[in-house]
Amino acid sequence: MAIGQTFAPPKLADFILTERLGSGTYATVYKAYRKGNSREVVAVKVVGKKTLNKASTENLLTEIEILKTVRHPHIVQLKDFQWDAENIYLILEWCSGGDLSRFIRSRRILPESVARRFLQQIACALQFLHERNISHLDLKPQNILLSGSVLKLADFGFAQYMSPWDEKCVLRGSPLYMAPEMVCRRQYDSRVDLWSVGVILYEALFGRAPFASKSYAELEEKIRSNQPVELPPGARVSKDCRDLLLRLLERNPDARITFEEFFTHPFLDMEHMPSAESIVKAKELVLWAVQKDQEGEHSEALSFYCSALEHFVPAIHCKGKIYFHILSVVRQYVSRAEELKALLASDNKRSFEEAKTSRDVLRGKERTPCLCFQIVFNSFFPEGLSMWVAPNVIFIQVKLIGKSLSPY
Repeated sequence: MAIGQTFAPPKLADFILTERLGSGTYATVYKAYRKGNSREVVAVKVVGKKTLNKASTENLLTEIEILKTVRHPHIVQLKDFQWDAENIYLILEWCSGGDLSRFIRSRRILPESVARRFLQQIACALQFLHERNISHLDLKPQNILLSGSVLKLADFGFAQYMSPWDEKCVLRGSPLYMAPEMVCRRQYDSRVDLWSVGVILYEALFGRAPFASKSYAELEEKIRSNQPVELPPGARVSKDCRDLLLRLLERNPDARITFEEFFTHPFLDMEHMPSAESIVKAKELVLWAVQKDQEGEHSEALSFYCSALEHFVPAIHCKGKIYFHILSVVRQYVSRAEELKALLASDNKRSFEEAKTSRDVLRGKERTPCLCFQIVFNSFFPEGLSMWVAPNVIFIQVKLIGKSLSPY
């Protein structure tokens, strides 16, 4: 907000603006209610016309154009836009959970399983944008909002339509999350978003960005360095997580992971992220599990049970709703999988890891001390399940307690 500008909310015909949520270079965001019986809660981004120059006007028009055309569960929705003699108003979907930056600060660091669940949602939105040749160009935790346990990309003020072959040389975004090719003012393309994702993942896991500095000069020196990015000493992350993180944070954009490689990386495991299809896949797999179980083929049955659970758990979280009737089913199959695991270990006198066949149900979980399925809920945890509490979100673990896997 410009110096001297009043903090009194402006007036809108259909909305009552209340709490001021924050302000940037040329915009202020308010919480607001729609007038009438619905009392719908929204966020209103107020842009003062006097604060706009040619570049910021172009950015605003592009932001409106992009948000008008995209509809995605992990992108903040533009509901409407209006204007008067003084301001332009973007009426946006309300996200009650604040931003990812505040969430990370409240926890200091996030467990890898939680960071992965969040990263899946970011990747899902990026995949949608990438297919439409849209680059965000300002990805950072402050521009990722939470609605319950659902992440949503926001603030498309620097976004651009960019094909994979388009290059830019105009400095955009926040330096701490900018790719080296942007800070060094060389030409850059859509791959800068992948670098920013790497910085966000690094911060979620370790509590700070890889180039955290006390001054811009120090930050610029670190970014301009030719030294490869390293994880903190003693970092305890899985092999797949380490691989993805370092490939995202590759200084040379030509050596950086591609979008296609990113979306199919085993750490992301996009196949098992919450979706409407999760319950369908789970039911198909559990039918095979029950059949193999009845036929006495315990090893194959266990594999199918584990595969089914990998889809049942996202189904519970799908669309931010809790499907209570699935919880009892999950408990039953976890219990039966435990029995089969113990039976196989006893019969074959070897560990569950050696006994399982058809597929590696613990893909990417080398560091996990037990077979663990993460469920992310808004405010509910069933009795008997362990929980990890954070503001506005509770992470519940359904575990197959048993012999630990190999340590780090």
